[in-house]
Amino acid sequence: MSSLTPRPDGGAATPTDSDNRYKAVQHKLKALGRATDLAGNELGALLGGMRMNAQRAQGLAVDIANAELDRKFVEMTNQVSVALGGAAVQMHKLHESAQEVSGLAYDTRRTHARLYEGLDDIRSSRRERTPKPGFFAH
Repeated sequence: MSSLTPRPDGGAATPTDSDNRYKAVQHKLKALGRATDLAGNELGALLGGMRMNAQRAQGLAVDIANAELDRKFVEMTNQVSVALGGAAVQMHKLHESAQEVSGLAYDTRRTHARLYEGLDDIRSSRRERTPKPGFFAH
């Protein structure tokens, strides 16, 4: 059985808002990167457990066959081993995807900072109010 336990927050998606200020976007990208890092770590642990259980089931099938028990038990145990192995392959793909999304979130955060941090510094250091983004687009 898995040692993973549900989090108190339920792992629900973070609600979005229309706050697109520089610091808010940076915070959202950082939170996304952190969340996908955590998901990747949990998926990695789950993947290891699945692989270990698949190997155990395969070993158990061999032991059942060596004990000359009914053939149907050997076949069922082999099927469990194959199913766990297949699930582990898919879990590996999901783990890689989580790692990729995490890396892209951090890359996007750095690019966003490079492009807009200077502008944000100028806008936030002014004492006068400045127009909202998009004001001059009309």
